[in-house]
Amino acid sequence: MALFDDLKAKIKNENVRIVFPEATDVRIQGAAARLKADQLVEPLLIGNPEQVKEEAKKNGIDLEGIQILDPENYEDFDKMVGAFVERRKGKATEEKARELLKDVNYFGTMLVYLGLCDGLVSGACHATGDTVRPALQIIKTKAGVHNVSGAFLLSRPKEDGSEEKYMMGDCAITINPDAPTLAEIGIVTGHTAKMFGVEPNIAFLSFSTKGSASSPEQEKAAEAAKLAQEQAPADFNVDGEMQLDAALVPSVGQAKAPGSKVAGHAKVLIFPEIQSGNIGYKIAQRFGGFEAIGPILQGMAKPVNDLSRGCNEEDAYKLAIVTANQFLAGKE
Repeated sequence: MALFDDLKAKIKNENVRIVFPEATDVRIQGAAARLKADQLVEPLLIGNPEQVKEEAKKNGIDLEGIQILDPENYEDFDKMVGAFVERRKGKATEEKARELLKDVNYFGTMLVYLGLCDGLVSGACHATGDTVRPALQIIKTKAGVHNVSGAFLLSRPKEDGSEEKYMMGDCAITINPDAPTLAEIGIVTGHTAKMFGVEPNIAFLSFSTKGSASSPEQEKAAEAAKLAQEQAPADFNVDGEMQLDAALVPSVGQAKAPGSKVAGHAKVLIFPEIQSGNIGYKIAQRFGGFEAIGPILQGMAKPVNDLSRGCNEEDAYKLAIVTANQFLAGKE
């Protein structure tokens, strides 16, 4: 994909440090070895070094030059415990901190928080909550953002050799956002879209276009679009509520929402709740032949991303590339 060629070029030799808590998983080991060999990121693995190396040897994976940290034998563990207790501001005792930081996801998240790593990729063999919970407790949201959300980048090749690209959100985290939260998801997803070269034409989706139907669901999408229009940067185009065909097909958009800068030209699709978002991106992936990258977690002060437990090595490899780009974009 030309998209990933561009993303690789941005991070090559930048020495971005990405931590992988699931070090004994063969998919993670394979991705880490490739990232190291391609000089794209500096991977750091978490686990028992002997077990990690034994698994790598069994699968013919070369982990030479890749650092492995063991929470059970980490020389600065006491300092990490102190930092965790301070960060949790009375919500965790020292005893509880010691227990939690033996968990690979908590340990890895603290490495990111302390600046010892630049981003984290987990989820190959953990549930989403196991990845997101430590991030919310330790790293928290960036200034001005109140919620973490999950977006997917959808891409497929066109006949002329270019790529058709869309961003979809929230498809992973927020189950049923209210209008202000949905508006924030739209704006944050627009910023994520720009990072991938996707034009921030943002459509808030519904079963209605511009009041063609009336219901609490339609009203929420319309209110979210209105709030987002007020909050959006000058280079964003925002509109809604609108149906998917009105958002994507120029002739339908012109008929249903004449004069809209977004209708018929939307590239960022905001679903009203997670159920339709999750179904929507998977329909595009399975029926439309799009490659789906994500979920890309948005709104964190430092990048943390969650793999699907059904992922493969390539998914882990690409999500690490995305995570490294998020880190560099956050420095700009």
